[in-house]
Amino acid sequence: FSSCFSDTGTKPPESGIFGFMINISALLAAITMYIRYLLVEKQNESSHFVRSSCNIFSLCIGWMGCTGMGIVATFQELSVPSVHDIGALVAFGSGVVYITLQSIISYKSCPQWNSYFVCHIRMAISVISCIAFIPMIVFASQISMTKIDWTPGEKDYTYHFLSAICEWTVAFGFIFFFLTFIRDFQ
Repeated sequence: FSSCFSDTGTKPPESGIFGFMINISALLAAITMYIRYLLVEKQNESSHFVRSSCNIFSLCIGWMGCTGMGIVATFQELSVPSVHDIGALVAFGSGVVYITLQSIISYKSCPQWNSYFVCHIRMAISVISCIAFIPMIVFASQISMTKIDWTPGEKDYTYHFLSAICEWTVAFGFIFFFLTFIRDFQ
């Protein structure tokens, strides 16, 4: 699954830096998710716009994604490809579910706690990430070899290239989605 994203951190010394930064990112994402969870719980005390169990479920799904990121960081793509791929599937799959649930929660909190504009942005990012996630899996599953240095015209290059585009789209979707929390956290 992690065709291009993990290519950046497969060979030493980059692999150590890649693993460290992914783990830091996973930790920061987990903290951000927890703060978002607490914020929604606090807002929900007065408005009752979402069930607490939905908020908890969203947090748990998000933390599963962070765990997947940790697995990706720990098990390099060329060293243990099957474990790395499972971690990537958990990270990206759980991440897409998390941002979709958070988009729905945002809509339920309108107009008191969120503007419809922010909700529309969050949902657009969620939809784009969901759409990119599916071909990412399809194209990655068609790649028959695990390697780093790809050249155009090579067997499976097109699958690798398309999977990488989708993977980076989802990854940037997560980053942009988290940026929409800035106003909420002020």
